[in-house]
Amino acid sequence: MALTKESVLERLRNTPLEGGDAVSRGLVHALAVESGVVRFVLEGAPEAELVAIRPVLEQAVRSLEGISSLSVVIPAGPPKGMGAKKPQSGVKIGGHPTPQAGPAPVPGVRHILAVGSGKGGVGKSTVAANLAVALAKAGRRVGLLDADLYGPSQPRMMGATERPGSENGDTILPVMAHGVVLMSLGLMLREDEAVIWRGPMLMGAMQQLLGQVRWNAYGDLDVLVIDLPPGTGDVQLSLCQKATLDGAVIVSTPQDVALLDAKKALDMFAKLKVPVVGLIENMSTYVCPNCGHEAHLFGHGGVEAEAARLGLPFMGALPLALEVRIAGDEGTPIAAGDSPAAEAYAALARHVIDAGVA
Repeated sequence: MALTKESVLERLRNTPLEGGDAVSRGLVHALAVESGVVRFVLEGAPEAELVAIRPVLEQAVRSLEGISSLSVVIPAGPPKGMGAKKPQSGVKIGGHPTPQAGPAPVPGVRHILAVGSGKGGVGKSTVAANLAVALAKAGRRVGLLDADLYGPSQPRMMGATERPGSENGDTILPVMAHGVVLMSLGLMLREDEAVIWRGPMLMGAMQQLLGQVRWNAYGDLDVLVIDLPPGTGDVQLSLCQKATLDGAVIVSTPQDVALLDAKKALDMFAKLKVPVVGLIENMSTYVCPNCGHEAHLFGHGGVEAEAARLGLPFMGALPLALEVRIAGDEGTPIAAGDSPAAEAYAALARHVIDAGVA
């Protein structure tokens, strides 16, 4: 019998350990088999336990026909902030992703809408939070996934402090805030605690946040809004590989530098075959609260002009407003109220609904 990944996995499954075999316990990662050479990473349990079971697994695999070399690596214990994050439920977040045959639907979620930007600082997370709340006010059942894993800000913006739980030690129960079902890595960390992960950890976390969170804990969702990190990196690619996106919204300021990066985000979604629902111009104008003078601190109209040039929908312009910032810092998104700023987000929600993505 030829030596294959499947034959190695089968041998590992048939090697009993305390608490179950290494494969079912999720301890075997990055398995590679090539020309008689077998390599895999052993992680997901205390280091002392991994050291104890490694020779047992090595002996079992070495007995396979056709093996010429075996390497079983136990990663060094990560510094604080680098390891998988463990919520109150006991479910760990982060680690190598598991194989998946193409994008899959997220159970209990009808549509997925990504909110992205080419660069940071353009108000993408503020737009995502307020858009989710506005969609909930419009009668939709909405979830909000904070996929900005290095800089999760949605718990603060949504006023959420409750830690996620679990009923079975496997699935994760999200929390509810302002009528929106919310999940964020920030709910598992101190506000000042850094996430120091390489790409595979991010990819594994993204897969878990899509598949292990019980998004329909409060009923099936019409739409899951995903607040992406800025740029065009691992999280965006993992999301499009693991789930089918129904649309994306791009947020940019009118500034030329921001628009340059926004075009890169648009190109990314085009290459990943994700339809763009529209472009939003944030921080479009600033109206002085004392004299009423209107200023365009970052320029004006650039995003609308770019949308017209590309033949994409322009969803609207949002002002640079002090009350929006204060509302976000206080954990009550401005869209939850009845101000003119709230109406601007309600208009964005109507655009998403009319586009058939919520």
